Amino acid sequence: MEHYSQAAPISGSPAQAGGNTVPLIIVTILFFMWGLLTSLNDVLIPHLKAVYTLTYVQAMLVQFCFFGAYFIVSLPAGMLIKKIGYQKGAVAGLTIAAAGCALFYPAATTGYTLFLIAFFVLAGGITILQVAANPYVTVLGDAQTASSRLTLTQAFNSLGTTVAPALGGMLILSGVVLNASDLALLPAAEQAAYHAKEAASVQGPYLVLAFALVALAVLFAFARLPKIVDAEQPGGETAGWSAVLHHRHLVLGAIAIFLYVGGEVSIGSFLINFLGESHVAGLSPADAAPFVSYYWGGAMVGRFIGFAVMRKVSPGKALAFNSAAVIALVLLAIFGSGHLAMWAILAVGLFNSIMFPTIFSMALNKLGPLTGQGSGVLCMAIVGGALVPFAQGLLADTVSVQMSFLIPAACYTFILYFGLKYAGMYSEK
Repeated sequence: MEHYSQAAPISGSPAQAGGNTVPLIIVTILFFMWGLLTSLNDVLIPHLKAVYTLTYVQAMLVQFCFFGAYFIVSLPAGMLIKKIGYQKGAVAGLTIAAAGCALFYPAATTGYTLFLIAFFVLAGGITILQVAANPYVTVLGDAQTASSRLTLTQAFNSLGTTVAPALGGMLILSGVVLNASDLALLPAAEQAAYHAKEAASVQGPYLVLAFALVALAVLFAFARLPKIVDAEQPGGETAGWSAVLHHRHLVLGAIAIFLYVGGEVSIGSFLINFLGESHVAGLSPADAAPFVSYYWGGAMVGRFIGFAVMRKVSPGKALAFNSAAVIALVLLAIFGSGHLAMWAILAVGLFNSIMFPTIFSMALNKLGPLTGQGSGVLCMAIVGGALVPFAQGLLADTVSVQMSFLIPAACYTFILYFGLKYAGMYSEK
């Protein structure tokens, strides 16, 4: 998933020519890492659900804690970075994210609650990291090539979301997971041993990630990076908050971001369980995990297709077309079966590709000096990733996993409306 910083517009002196390569490589690795860490949740949710015999609503607490951190930590992150600077802020974000990964080690022997705390700490670190790291993409070189650098870093973010499910499937889901009825037949001591063994499968991978994040923090701390200075906003920071909400297209855009992130995250969270349904694909969690990479990989491919198409087609029309395609695919997944349902839901990723940046840019159109505050509103709307999966989990518990996909289908219906309503936005003078 793409993410945008909610930091205010910035100004800074580009680094000296020839000195940008190493810092840009480090920043690009950061984008890759938080993409990987985010989509690993799609592997951990069905794993923890099976290990702790959770309901779908209880399993969705993972996404609630993870994406809830965006809502809670975003504004404090902005204040922290304003005080200590962008480079130190990135180091702080990496360190906190590493601490979150390290917490997975004791969580494996403690229980589900500590796992949830670990997810929150990890996401809090990623939130700080994003607010701090994104601006560096714009100043590590000429201003005229900033867009191409952002495309590069976002492509590596997508690469992280693509490889994580397959990697997680091999490292975490390789064991045999017993269902609730088989587990109930075991003696209490064997049940406890089984829970400990399966929970411990996350210890090694997340400990490696913790060390990797610490190493990146050290690299970032000593890298020679340009100093970024926040630009002063006319009228001060608070002047725009009330005025920005008077822009209808921004408010509708925030709702669209809320529902898009919610729908995208919700589908990813249920994919392994959906592919495990006997009338869909009947795959084990380990066999289903690599297919989740097709979902996120489709978004990476679709981004490049969308880049070419939107040179000729208005963003609103492209958004409306992709939303309609997603609704059709999700309905095929709901009312179909076998390979038709399986590939329909995986193909959703391809059409998700352009949605976040397109909605984001349309919502900020013509905000002028209010752009910084508008960006903050949109970034806080990412909390949809915490709440929408809950709604789908409730429907999955009460009806079925397959019918629960009506929730994301309804989310994309609003995005279709938003795209159609502002289809001619950029043609207006």
